[in-house]
Amino acid sequence: MNSLRLIFMGTPEFAVPSLSKLLQAGYNIIGVITAPDKPAGRGLQVTESAVKKFAVANNLKILQPEKLKSPDFLEELKSLNADLQVVVAFRMLPEVVWNMPPLGTINLHASLLPQYRGAAPINWAIINGEKETGVTTFKLQHEIDTGNILLTEKIKIGDDDTAGELHDRMKEIGADLLVKTIDGIVNHTLKEISQQELSTISHQPSPILRHAPKINAETYRIDWNKDVNDVFNLIRGLSPYPAAFTYLNGKLIKIFKAIKEIDEPSSSPGEFETDKKTYLKFACLNGYISIKELQLEGKKKIMIDEFLRGFRF
Repeated sequence: MNSLRLIFMGTPEFAVPSLSKLLQAGYNIIGVITAPDKPAGRGLQVTESAVKKFAVANNLKILQPEKLKSPDFLEELKSLNADLQVVVAFRMLPEVVWNMPPLGTINLHASLLPQYRGAAPINWAIINGEKETGVTTFKLQHEIDTGNILLTEKIKIGDDDTAGELHDRMKEIGADLLVKTIDGIVNHTLKEISQQELSTISHQPSPILRHAPKINAETYRIDWNKDVNDVFNLIRGLSPYPAAFTYLNGKLIKIFKAIKEIDEPSSSPGEFETDKKTYLKFACLNGYISIKELQLEGKKKIMIDEFLRGFRF
């Protein structure tokens, strides 16, 4: 087993393959830091994070601090005497935490930095119609997602990819890149490159930086006055969660899968057309969005034909 003492920080499913592959590679995970358990679902049953469930199953030491600056947590973290900390899909760290180990703290981010800094890079890459994205490992520093780059790997975005499908590919590719990064740190074969220097090396003009802020309620609602490609990308970029929505006869519906029809619409934007059996489509500025999978508020997710059999227009 590698003698490097690693602490892993992460919470959701996206982080689990990274932790798993570090263990498979023989790295010594001396502690896992994840979010506190919290009530969820209709019954408000206390649930554990995906990372905690994996850590418990693999007999790893777990810390779940409410506050990352609490003296008790900092003291326990210091006592673990880590050489390096690894962050995958966790919250912002105070400097007293990320600057603690001698080798610092590295982060896996789901974009090709410096593009799409922020909380929702997978969603925004698809919403903005990108054809390519990637994963990046970098050193944490003061400003969020601005640290020196260690390694990157590009990933193609398919024309019909949803955020969920891209997420599932990226978590595996990212995990492999993370292991490769730590191997490079151990073997002294990696050179840090500042994000500004990276743009210079690529011999490209300074790119317009796109950001990836947290998705909010204003983003969810579909504006049917937009280009059909923009609406289609919004639906893909928010599927399966939190899902783009619209209203049908005054009732909220979430749309998970759709196809676009680029054609001069005979209806005004936002109006729908249906045969009440096989199709339901909404007019956009320059085409239609034909819904394939949806969810009526308070109901389960279903395919369009089943929905049309039961919905009263």
